[in-house]
Amino acid sequence: MNLAAQNISLDGRLQDVSVTLDRGQITAICGPNGAGKSTLLQVLAGLLEPNSGSVLLDSCPLDILSPRERAKSLGYLPQTPEIAWDVPVRSLVALGRTPHGDSRVEPVDAALKALDLEALADRRAQSLSGGETARVLLARVLAGEPDWILADEPLAALDLAHQLNLIRHLRAVAESGVGVVLVVHDLALAMNYADRVIVLNEGRVAAEGAPQHALDAQVIERAWKVNARWIGEAGERALVTA
Repeated sequence: MNLAAQNISLDGRLQDVSVTLDRGQITAICGPNGAGKSTLLQVLAGLLEPNSGSVLLDSCPLDILSPRERAKSLGYLPQTPEIAWDVPVRSLVALGRTPHGDSRVEPVDAALKALDLEALADRRAQSLSGGETARVLLARVLAGEPDWILADEPLAALDLAHQLNLIRHLRAVAESGVGVVLVVHDLALAMNYADRVIVLNEGRVAAEGAPQHALDAQVIERAWKVNARWIGEAGERALVTA
């Protein structure tokens, strides 16, 4: 079961991009600023319509699915999430169940626990810090139990402890069979935790594959214009720039 973009082009932001993503893996989308990372994620989520090409969800064209069918399968977290209603955190997280038309509490409780939000469950959502807000909105995605989690820089607003907690939870989610696709700027995080990396540069796929290949020194130099090398053992690598 996979999610595939076939020959996607969009307003100069993406140019003939083709990628196939597999469930059960963490895929990191990396690239310099303006490379098309967020645009590709929105196309995969069905939120942007490409000028040409198509997106397939398990071989079915995404654009023929109803909004509810998409929402049940694809959980999307934008780069700059906002909370529109000042409701309790638990109520906001429970909105993740809306596509399913139920009010099951077990997935909501599990999402709150996974993101260390149980103590905040009764807080008003608009009273939260930026990092707390990011965790709550990701918990809403998790509560929907989607087949795919598509998250745009979900770690950016989190402190180190919550970053590690989240990426470890996403690893467990992926191992349960969910497809996890993350836009990330932290190349060390992608190297150490992703199963697969897609590097975009100027709207095109510059490299893809296992992290050690897609993020080797030559790719980094071409895409980011930086001389760099990796140090450390597999799973604990750090990037040193010259």
